[in-house]
Amino acid sequence: MSEAAGDFDDEDGSGTIKKFMFLNRKAPYGTVYALEGLEVVLITAAFDQDVSMVFMDDGVYQLVKGQNTKAIAMKNFSPTYRALDGYDIEKLYVERDSLEMRGLSEDDLLVPVEVLSSAEMQVLMSDQDVVIAF
Repeated sequence: MSEAAGDFDDEDGSGTIKKFMFLNRKAPYGTVYALEGLEVVLITAAFDQDVSMVFMDDGVYQLVKGQNTKAIAMKNFSPTYRALDGYDIEKLYVERDSLEMRGLSEDDLLVPVEVLSSAEMQVLMSDQDVVIAF
C-alpha cells in the first residue's frame, strides 16, 4: 500500500520512523497533562518511533524522587518513569534553568537525564519531526 492509502512503509518495508519529542511543562498532579502525556509517550514508543522526552518549567517535578500523593488522594505514577527504558525510551532531557529555578539538581531525579541549556534545547527541538507539548 502507498502512504496515501494509509500504509507508511518505505521502500524496504521497514516503515517510516519519525522523531517525536514530548515536551512536559506541567506539574505532575493537579491536572491530567502529565499522566496523559506519559500514556501518549508509551503508545508512540509501542509503534517503534524515535521518542524523546523533555522536562521544563514545572514539568521537572514529574521526575523528582520520593513523591508522596496520599494527601491529595491521587495515584503516584512517577515509578512509571523508571520503566521507560523497557520501551526503548532512553532520551530524557531536562532544561538546566528549570531545575535551578526550583532548587533541584540531577541527584533529585528518579531517572538518568541529560541536562541541557535553553540554547541546546532549542537546537534539539529543531531536529525533531514532531514536538508535542503537555
